[in-house]
Amino acid sequence: MKLAEALAERAEAVRRVEQLKSRVVDSARYQEGETPAENASDLLAEADEALSALETLIRRVNRTNATVQLAEGGTLTDALARRDVLRMRHAVLTAAADAAAGAGGRGYGRQLRSELLMLSALPVADLRRQADDLAREIRELDVRIQRTNWEADLLD
Repeated sequence: MKLAEALAERAEAVRRVEQLKSRVVDSARYQEGETPAENASDLLAEADEALSALETLIRRVNRTNATVQLAEGGTLTDALARRDVLRMRHAVLTAAADAAAGAGGRGYGRQLRSELLMLSALPVADLRRQADDLAREIRELDVRIQRTNWEADLLD
């Protein structure tokens, strides 16, 4: 099995566990004289089995990510950490540029000449350029990660 297939399987397993959890909650109590729609104990057992399988799959994915090297160097784990931090940097720069530009109706305009003028403390154009550069870097890194996911075999 390729790593990408395991990641899709992991996402499906997480959705399945969330569905089972919802069904357990819905069936955990019922009104006297009625029969519950589903047996909550059976659902709990099914959820436990699904969680055990998910744990095994997550361990294999993590082991693979820590072992597989990208063509450019470093492991998949290194690349994932880099991508996460790049996304955070992008969010910070974008928020800073939006705030400095007065986006979101934060009182940067004025109605009367007697009102104080709000000024930007940050260079908006420069922040937007940096954010665009980060977005490009994120896209390129994500492509390398996805390519590796489809090339790498899942480890046991």
